[in-house]
Amino acid sequence: MSEKYDVVIIGSGLGGLVSAIIMAREGYSVCVLEKNQQFGGNLQTFVREKTIFDTGVHYIGGLSEGQNLYRYFKYLDILDDITLQKMDEDGFDRITFDNDPKEYRHAQGYENFKKILLEEFPAEEEAIDAYCQKMKETCSFFPLYGLKLGKPYYENTSLFEVKAKEFIDSITNNEKLKAVLGGSNLLYAGEGSRTPFYMHALSVNSYIESSYRCINGGSQITKALLARFRESGGKALKRHEVTKFITENGVVTAVETSNGKTIYGDTFISNVDPKMTLQMIGHDHFRKSYTSRIENIESTVAAFSLYLVLKPNCFKYLNYNYYHFKNYRAIWDVHNYTQESWPEAYMISMGIKKDKEEYGDNLTVMTYMRFDEMEPWINTFNTAAQKNERGQTYDEFKAYKSEIIITELEKKFPHLRNCIQSVHASTPLSYRDYIGCNRGSMYGYVKDANNPLKSFVSPRTKIKNLFFTGQSLNMHGILGVTISGVVTCSEILGGEYLLNKILEATKKEEIT
Repeated sequence: MSEKYDVVIIGSGLGGLVSAIIMAREGYSVCVLEKNQQFGGNLQTFVREKTIFDTGVHYIGGLSEGQNLYRYFKYLDILDDITLQKMDEDGFDRITFDNDPKEYRHAQGYENFKKILLEEFPAEEEAIDAYCQKMKETCSFFPLYGLKLGKPYYENTSLFEVKAKEFIDSITNNEKLKAVLGGSNLLYAGEGSRTPFYMHALSVNSYIESSYRCINGGSQITKALLARFRESGGKALKRHEVTKFITENGVVTAVETSNGKTIYGDTFISNVDPKMTLQMIGHDHFRKSYTSRIENIESTVAAFSLYLVLKPNCFKYLNYNYYHFKNYRAIWDVHNYTQESWPEAYMISMGIKKDKEEYGDNLTVMTYMRFDEMEPWINTFNTAAQKNERGQTYDEFKAYKSEIIITELEKKFPHLRNCIQSVHASTPLSYRDYIGCNRGSMYGYVKDANNPLKSFVSPRTKIKNLFFTGQSLNMHGILGVTISGVVTCSEILGGEYLLNKILEATKKEEIT
């Protein structure tokens, strides 16, 4: 069986689906191929005991009217299909520490953000002002972040050399304030020795502008994107795992899938991790220097996630997240945990159901876990579409780690254990197998202020009709990956042309 399309997209994560809609709207015939039973990549949800859990979308920023993600979603025409709950405006993220009963709140809106922090740090107005100013100034250097035409952000190299920890350290001597300002660094796997400030700014700024949760999970974003894509004539096929790229005369002509299909195309966009894409194509189709560079880019640390189904009417719904650290002096170093100290930090988030605001029915906890801990089961593979057991020792490992986290959580919520109905967990292997992340990486590739260009991956590859999209390109997260889809399609359609299309669509909405 074979079919032919103008554009073939491998992987239906957010970057793939955004690219698919853009190209289909421009009149191209587009086919999206997804290996899993569920479309959406990190937008996927799963259900345990009739309870919906998100795999990656715990909250979304920049979605209030006129803000950046709102305008992108308006162009994609999916806003009316997404049900949202605005998070606590006076503290959507709360930074907490062992042996300190206070909750340090990040509030929505910069004026409110400053006001709430000044309640805890009244002598630090100058530092908090400097922080807010630097956040806004840094974000302004990234044109597509603000839906503007402008010089490519990578021309301003000094921007990439400022480290997040160093900048925050430079504006205050108050150790607790430093920890509070940097305290949501699990959002981007921040490391003190190398994470650039721009990563911090682009990740955190949109949440300060506005923060929302998806009611009934983030998969509604996938459903809305697929609906718009199909309305534009696109075709999306799940359980179609691409196993091989076919090349002729230096270009990709087709891909083969595990169910025996050959899909031909003129242009191919890979929403799969670039390292894994190159492995599928074969390194011999690229210069050694190119494959060596991609192969040697370091992937960010992986994660262990705990999913708790809660008993009815037992645990109050929290309309905010917690970022908790054992030691506020070491918030930039928690990925270097030992087996005895793990977890040194964690993030807590709750999902929300329609009409169920007083009590929560689930709680998700995410913490770092190095991929090397998966060594005993590294050769196993398990997804809903391709079920395999990893064995008893793996289940015991997950249960052991889950118990450690629950014991930690009891310090914050002494009654939590009595409210747990069932416990579920995912490891770096789950992320590797379901999402297709290299080594189960949480956020694509490490950005290093000491070597800014090392992890720069262009959407253009060394094969002229093959392009990359997704979180490994420039930024992760809903906003970052939406922009990556726009960046990839800009390479094909022209950047100014595409941005004007997006701006026109949002202007029309503003006029009507």
